[in-house]
Amino acid sequence: MQTDIIAKKRLYRAWSMYDWANSAYNLVITSTIYPTYYLAVTTTEKNGATSDIVDFFGIKITNSVLFSYSLALAYLLIAILSPILSSIADYKGNKKSFMKLFCYIGSLSCCGLFFFTGDHVELGVILSAVAAAAFYGSLVFYNSFLPEIAPEEDRDKLSAQGFAYGYIGSVLLQLICFVFVLNPDTFGITVGMASRISFLLVGIWWIGWAQIPFARLPKGRPLEQHPEHNILSNGFHELRKVWKQVRSLPVLSIYLLAFFLYSMGVQTVMVAATIFGDKVLKLSTPQLITTILIIQLVAIAGAYIMSKLSEKFGNLTVLIWVVFIWVGVCIGAYYTTTAMQFYIIATVVGLIMGGIQSLSRSTYSKLMPETRDTTSFFSFYDVTEKIALVIGIFSFGYIDSLTGSMRNSVLALITFFAAGMIVLYLAIVKARKEHLKSTVI
Repeated sequence: MQTDIIAKKRLYRAWSMYDWANSAYNLVITSTIYPTYYLAVTTTEKNGATSDIVDFFGIKITNSVLFSYSLALAYLLIAILSPILSSIADYKGNKKSFMKLFCYIGSLSCCGLFFFTGDHVELGVILSAVAAAAFYGSLVFYNSFLPEIAPEEDRDKLSAQGFAYGYIGSVLLQLICFVFVLNPDTFGITVGMASRISFLLVGIWWIGWAQIPFARLPKGRPLEQHPEHNILSNGFHELRKVWKQVRSLPVLSIYLLAFFLYSMGVQTVMVAATIFGDKVLKLSTPQLITTILIIQLVAIAGAYIMSKLSEKFGNLTVLIWVVFIWVGVCIGAYYTTTAMQFYIIATVVGLIMGGIQSLSRSTYSKLMPETRDTTSFFSFYDVTEKIALVIGIFSFGYIDSLTGSMRNSVLALITFFAAGMIVLYLAIVKARKEHLKSTVI
C-alpha cells in the first residue's frame, strides 16, 4: 500500500514537471522578454519621429497588430489540427509521441528565435507563431493524462499542483534570463543579445525538463482497431464518437460554452498584458518585469486557494465568482494610468489567473464520462480554448487598429466575461437538476 502511494506521488510529480518545463515559454516568450524585444526591434526612428509600422512580406502593418494577428493564426491552426491528431492518438494509443513531437517543435522554434533581429522580422514572427502553436498543441495531450492518472477526488489538487510547478519553474528561468537582460554589460553583450540568449535558454529548458514526464508517463493502449479504414479515417471515427458523447452530456456542453466565452478574455489578457503596459502606460522594462513576476508568484497561491475553495463550495460556483472578479479587473485596467495601479491590477490578475486555469481544467475532467478517449475529449476542451483565444486576440487587435486605443480593447473584454458568467449560472442550474456531486456544483 505504501509503495503504491509513493508510486502515485512520483507519477503526479512527473506529470506536473511538464508544466515546469513548458511554462517558461509562456512567461518569457508570451509575456515578458519576447514582447518587449519584439516591440524594440520593430519600432524605428525616422527624421526624429517614431514609427511602429513594420514591413511583413511587403505588407505595411502596426507591430502590435501583427503580433496579435500572427498568434491568432497560430492558435487557429492548432485548433483545426488538434482534434484530428488527438483522435488518431487515442486510436493508436500513442498520445505521448504526439506530446513529444509538439514539445520538440516548440522548443526548437524558441531556440531559433536567437537569430531574430530587426533585419529578420518575418523569421521572428513565423518562429514565435510556430512555437505558440506547438506549445498549445502539446498541452492537449498533456492535459489528457489528468483523468487517466488521477481519480476524480485528486484532480483539483493535481491540476493546481501542475500550474504551481509551472509558475515556479518559469519564474526560476525568468530570473536566470534577467541576469543577462538587466546586466548585459557584465557579460560584454547588448540588451538585444541578452534577450536572444533568453529565447535560446527557453528552448533548452523546455526540451530538457520535459524528459522527466516523457520517461515516467504511462504508454497508451490502442483502441479497437478497424482494419477496413486507414489511420486518418479511424481518427475521424473516434472524433465522431466523442462528439456524440459530448452532445449527450448537457452539463458538459453548457460548461464548454461558458469556458469558451470567459477564455476569450482570460487568454487575451495573458497575451496582451505586456504590450498594454509598454505601449499604453509607457512602463520601463524593469517595471514590466516586476509586473509579470507579481502575476506569476501570486498565481501559485491562487491555484491552491481555488482548489481549496472548490472543495467547500464546488467548482462551478467558485468559477462564476472568479469570472465576476475578472470583470472588475477589466474595468480597473481601463482606468489604470500609473505603474502602482498596474501592479495592483497585476496582483489581482495573478490571484485569479492561476485559479481559473487550474480549476477550469479539473472541472472539465470531472464532467467527462469514464472513457479511454481522454485525448479526444480534451481536444474539444483545447479547441474551445484556442478558438476563444483566436477570437479574443483578433478582437483585441482589431479594436486597437480601429480605434487607435488598447484601452477600448480592454473594455471590450468585459462582454466576454459577462457572457461567461451567465452561461456558468445556466450550467449550475442544469447540474443541480442532474443531481451532480456537490464538489462539481
